[in-house]
Amino acid sequence: MPMPIIMPRQGQSVESCILVRWLVKPGDTVAEGQAVANIETDKATFEVPSPAAGVILDLFFPQTPIFRC
Repeated sequence: MPMPIIMPRQGQSVESCILVRWLVKPGDTVAEGQAVANIETDKATFEVPSPAAGVILDLFFPQTPIFRC
């Protein structure tokens, strides 16, 4: 049965998060706890882990292009 990967809550003071980069693509096999995405807040960048082992079926949100000078 498909299982969504939900971004963990980052606390009361975090108002928004940016999906910086997907670390997987559809069809990839992942292990439980494997990092699948990088997320950035105003204070830190962190990895989102897979909640279970399985195969990535689809990515529903695009990563945000980051432009650095």
